[in-house]
Amino acid sequence: MNLTFFDQFSSPSLLGIPLILIAMTFPALLIPSPGNRWITSRLTTLQLWFFNLVTKQLMMPLDKKGHKWALILTSLMVFLLLTNLLGLLPYTFTPTTQLSMNLALAFPLWLATVLTGLRNQPSTSLGHLLPEGTPTPLIPALILIETTSLLIRPLALGVRLTANLTAGHLLIQLISTATTALFSTMPAISLLTLLILLLLTILEVAVAMIQAYVFVLLLSLYLQENI
Repeated sequence: MNLTFFDQFSSPSLLGIPLILIAMTFPALLIPSPGNRWITSRLTTLQLWFFNLVTKQLMMPLDKKGHKWALILTSLMVFLLLTNLLGLLPYTFTPTTQLSMNLALAFPLWLATVLTGLRNQPSTSLGHLLPEGTPTPLIPALILIETTSLLIRPLALGVRLTANLTAGHLLIQLISTATTALFSTMPAISLLTLLILLLLTILEVAVAMIQAYVFVLLLSLYLQENI
């Protein structure tokens, strides 16, 4: 039974071809492209309002120099949000439950923020590794600790997103399996577990949205430290 629970996290394939690329590109197909009309539809207006809201929230803690990253961060936010929400639908695959994919998103963007800081203000970026007023005997240990905490940031980003989504999917499958198994023997308890399942699904929708926002927000904070 343990194997069947974790089978949902294995990448699906058709004729030996992995379908994870289709799962990654499908959210982009749900976004309507703007046309040349002066009067747009309500869906396009809602889409532009949402993009504007997300961009304002992400760019708020950044200086004007960091506004160049608005397109990248907003696109990443929308991609993670749609991917996480679509993964809650039945018989779907969630690419963001794969640690390799999350690390592939986190590591290049984190490295770009670090390189940006080393290029624009190298002394300030390196100064973060050693707090001001540190006693001389503690300097080697603090440099090692701060360097380790800096290098572990992309791993923390990927593991946080993977762990939260994986735990939620496992809980949903466990409770749905219990609801189905108890329906014939104990209908009352089965209805109770069904209510718990509905509440858990609402919670997972919130978690999917929050984790996408936290992932991109932490990247914007890392960027603010280096500009």
